[in-house]
Amino acid sequence: MTITLYDFELSGNCYKLRLLMSILGLPYDIVPVDFFPGREHKADWFLRLNPFGQLPVLKDDDLVLSDSGAILAYLAKKYDASGQWFPDDPAITSEILRWHAVADDITATSSAARLALGYDYDFDIEKSQKGAHRIFRLIDEHLWFGEREGRDWLCAPSHPTTADLACFPYVMLSEEGGISRQDYPALRRWTDRVRRIPGFTVMSGIFPAGPAKVD
Repeated sequence: MTITLYDFELSGNCYKLRLLMSILGLPYDIVPVDFFPGREHKADWFLRLNPFGQLPVLKDDDLVLSDSGAILAYLAKKYDASGQWFPDDPAITSEILRWHAVADDITATSSAARLALGYDYDFDIEKSQKGAHRIFRLIDEHLWFGEREGRDWLCAPSHPTTADLACFPYVMLSEEGGISRQDYPALRRWTDRVRRIPGFTVMSGIFPAGPAKVD
């Protein structure tokens, strides 16, 4: 087994793969890609790996995969002996995939605001921030009701899944896009629980490893 991650250290979508591989104890190599300012993800050599010009890309021996949600599912199905992170139950699987899609919406809003403010990308900051707040309100409500039903995670199981890892990074990085989480206590409690998962690893020191005090 030789896993290689084509990675930008400050990318939340790359981080979620490093996080799952850390939790699963998987060894892997990293090929750094200069996303900013070099825009190396648009270089010819990278486009041969992923014609869509997007990070992350993962190679597992001869298999080349792109899209963070798809890669999360692949790694969990192939390497998680517990079956916890991407369970076989069709109802749970469909729920996880739904939250992978929500993670894409978080990327399109919270991450877009972060890219506009910190990386000089031409995104509508106000629109991105409003979109992120709308999603955060929905997630906060979902988690609030779940806590009262004894569910601490995004999906039905009493344990985290790839749904939680998919949504976590750009929620945690939202402040860099000018998006406060102060009004979302259930969301903040959930991020605290994610940081307690055995094998959790920080993202380049941007947010801490330990749990925070939340309401």
